[in-house]
Amino acid sequence: MVQARLLSDCEEPKHPLDPLTANELLQAVEIIRRDAKLDEWALFEHVVMKEPSKSFVGSFQDGDRLTREAAAVVIHRSESKIFEAIVDLNLGELIEWKHVSGKQASVTAEECQELSEVVKHNSEFVEALKKRGLHNLDQVVIEGFGAANFLPPQEQNLRVSRAHCYFVESPGDNAHARPIEGLVPVVDLNTMRVMRIEDFGVKPIPADKGAYRAAELDLRAPMPSLEITQPNGPSFNVNGHEVEWQNWKFRVGFTPKEGLVLHTVSFRDGDDERPVLYRASLSELVVPYGDTAGDHYMNHSFDLGEGVFGTMVNSLTLGCDCIGEIYYFDVDMVDGYGVPKQLTNAICMHEEDYGVLWKHTNVQTKNTEVRRSRRLVVSSFFTIGNYDYGIFWYLYLDGTIEFEAKLTGMLYTRAVADGESTPYGKLVAPNLNGMVHEHYFNLRLDMSVDGDKNSLIEVEQERIATGPNNPHGNAHRSKETLIMSERDSGRDIKPENARYWKVINRLKTNSLGWNPGYKLSPGPNIKPMHQPDSPFMRRAGFIAHDLWVTAYDSNELFAPGKYVNQGESGPGIPEWIEADRGLVDTDIVLWHTIGVVHVPRPEDFPVMPVEYVGFTLKPVGFFDRNPALNLSPPKCHN
Repeated sequence: MVQARLLSDCEEPKHPLDPLTANELLQAVEIIRRDAKLDEWALFEHVVMKEPSKSFVGSFQDGDRLTREAAAVVIHRSESKIFEAIVDLNLGELIEWKHVSGKQASVTAEECQELSEVVKHNSEFVEALKKRGLHNLDQVVIEGFGAANFLPPQEQNLRVSRAHCYFVESPGDNAHARPIEGLVPVVDLNTMRVMRIEDFGVKPIPADKGAYRAAELDLRAPMPSLEITQPNGPSFNVNGHEVEWQNWKFRVGFTPKEGLVLHTVSFRDGDDERPVLYRASLSELVVPYGDTAGDHYMNHSFDLGEGVFGTMVNSLTLGCDCIGEIYYFDVDMVDGYGVPKQLTNAICMHEEDYGVLWKHTNVQTKNTEVRRSRRLVVSSFFTIGNYDYGIFWYLYLDGTIEFEAKLTGMLYTRAVADGESTPYGKLVAPNLNGMVHEHYFNLRLDMSVDGDKNSLIEVEQERIATGPNNPHGNAHRSKETLIMSERDSGRDIKPENARYWKVINRLKTNSLGWNPGYKLSPGPNIKPMHQPDSPFMRRAGFIAHDLWVTAYDSNELFAPGKYVNQGESGPGIPEWIEADRGLVDTDIVLWHTIGVVHVPRPEDFPVMPVEYVGFTLKPVGFFDRNPALNLSPPKCHN
C-alpha cells in the first residue's frame, strides 16, 4: 500500500464552507483508521467536509469559531461492508460509524488498477487473448465497468465489476479505438478474485489506431496568435474561496463526488446583497447505451453513482484549457487508500468578452449608446474513461447565470465483423461501431431567491381562440401555474408553448409589484430512449421528467440516491416525492435534467469535437429595471 505523506498545509480554513485542507484530510483518515480499527485493505470512496447547516452558515461572522467535521464513505473490503463515518476535527474523534446495509459504494480508481493487474494474471484470460492472436499483456488495456442491476441472485451481495478490454499497439495509443470485442472478465472487487471470463466470440480487432496526438499527425500551419490581455488585471477579487466580481459574490467549492460546486451566490443591488442560489452542483451524469450485442446492453454508466466523478478532474493549463488572465483553484482530496493529494489548477476562473450586452441608436439624433457584455467563467474538466466533460458556470453582468456542459473525448465503441450490420450504432472506422447512446446531466439547484421562502411557478403561453375576445386571432397570454406539492413537481419542457419555470419569493415585491424571481429557461432536451420498464429506467427514474422540485433536505444531494452502484432503484427523487411535502413559501430545490442523444458520426472519430448542452437562470422581476444600465460605455475606435 502507498504510505500517507503530509503535504504542505494550505491556508487555514476561515469559513464554514471552505473545503477540507490536506492536513484536515490526513487527520480525518488517521482518526477513522484508528477508531474503526481498519486494516490496510480498506478503501476510502471519498472524504469530504460535512457541510454545516444553512442557519450556521448564514449567521457566521469573520472570526467566529469554526466547527469542522469530515464525512467519509469507507469500503471495508475485509468485511465486505460499507460504512459511513463522521469525524469531529475539533475534538479529534470519530463521532459516527454506521454500517450501510445492502448498498455498494462507487468503484475507485485504485480498485480499477488492482482489477487490471489481477485479470492479466488469470490463465483463462491469457488463453482467450491467444485465441485473438494477442500474446503481449502490455498491449492490453482493461477498463472496469459497473455491473448495473444485471447480477444473478447469488452474486447480488458481492461487489462486482465487469471489464472491457482494448488493444494498444504502442504505449500512448488511443485506448478506445481498438476494442478486444467479446472478452469480459468479471471480478469480485472485495477479494480481487476473477469470478469468470465471459467470451461472446472473437471479432476482428479494428486496424485503425485512431491516432489523434499532434506527434502522430500531419498538422496544418499554426494559426496567427490571438492574445487576450488585461493590462490592469482582472476585475474579480478572491479571498480564499470567496469571489467578488462586479455585483456578484459567491464561494467556489469542490467535492470528490460532484466536482465543482458553487455556494451562496448573491447579487449586490444598491446596498443590498441579495441571495439567488445557496448551492449549485452536478447531481448525476449517466450514459446509457442502446446496443444489444454482447454485454453492451448492461452499459449504464452513472459517473457519480458508480464512479467518483470529482476525483477524475484535470489539471488545467494556460493557453490550452483557459485563455486570458486566469485564476486557478487547487483541490485537496484523498485517493482510495486515504492518501492526501493536491490536484493543481483543478478549477479555472477568468473573464470573457461576450459581445454586445445592450445597444440603441436614436435615429433622430444619431446618438448611439452601447454596452459590451462580459461574463465570469468558472470551470473544470473531467476525464471519465473515454469521455471528457467540461463543467462550466457563467455569471453575466445583467444578473444571468448559465450552466453549460461540454462533451468531448473518445467514442465508446465495439468491434464488428466485415459487413456486419450495426442497427444500434454507426460505422465510424473499418470494423468499428460507434454505439448510439445518451448523456443525461442532472443539476441540483438549491434556490434562495431573496431568501429561502420560495415557490415555483410554471409559465407557458396560452393561445386565445379567434372569437369576440380575439377577433383578429393574434392574442396570446402567459398562463401561470403554482406547483403546490412534490407529487405535482415532475414537469416537462414544451417548446411549442415557450414553457419555463420561475422561482419567486411571494413574501416580497419590487417597486412595480412584482414578486422577485429567477426563471429557469431550458435548452433543447430529449425524453428517455429506454422503455419505461427497462432495467435502466428502474435505476434512473429521475430522467422521466425534465424538472422536479423537492422540499430542502440536506441529505438529498443525488437524483438517483446516494448509493447507485449495483442498485435496482432509489431511493432517489421518484421515492422522495412520495412524501408529498409542500412547496409553497418554503425552502425548495430544483432538479433539472438535460439529455442529449449521441448518434456517432465519422467526424466523431477518433476524437469528438465539443458538443454543448445547458440552460440559463435569468432574473424576472428581481430588479426594478435593467441592472446593467449603469455600466460605463466602452472605448470606441473608428
